[in-house]
Amino acid sequence: MIFAILAAFSACDKLDELTKFEMDYKQRVVIPSTTGMDLPFDIYTPETETNSSSEFGVNDTRKDLIEEIVLRKLTLNLVTPEGEDFSFLESISVYMSAEDLPEIRIAWNEEVSATVGGTLELETAGDNLKEYIKKTNYTLRLNTVTDEFLSTDYEVDVASIFFVDAKILGL
Repeated sequence: MIFAILAAFSACDKLDELTKFEMDYKQRVVIPSTTGMDLPFDIYTPETETNSSSEFGVNDTRKDLIEEIVLRKLTLNLVTPEGEDFSFLESISVYMSAEDLPEIRIAWNEEVSATVGGTLELETAGDNLKEYIKKTNYTLRLNTVTDEFLSTDYEVDVASIFFVDAKILGL
């Protein structure tokens, strides 16, 4: 009897693992050359199509079965100018918005190190973002403060990884 109960729990745990997967998104933004510093300014990503319905289908689930979607990782990678780094940033916050939903802060770095390099991983909020990802599109707003004058535009790839926990077709 005890072995049957343990086997059932083990099978449930294995089934539960099948309902967990990641969704990756990548956007590119341009931080424009500036004439001032120590002033916050906003940069918007283009509207990003979530393709959530097809992603959920590939993982044997549907929108209505999603229990939770959490931003696991948000990384900025400097594309151009070549040889530069993110030391020009004093701070950065990333906000997410979607149709009919309030804007929410999802990631940040309050004090960017002067020795950061060309890749910057932000701290994430851990909020449940399922309503945002279930929408057709979402937009990110990067609120940045620079501590240097920028004489050229900086192209940045914004890579985000969302962890999804769902039920498998109602199980």
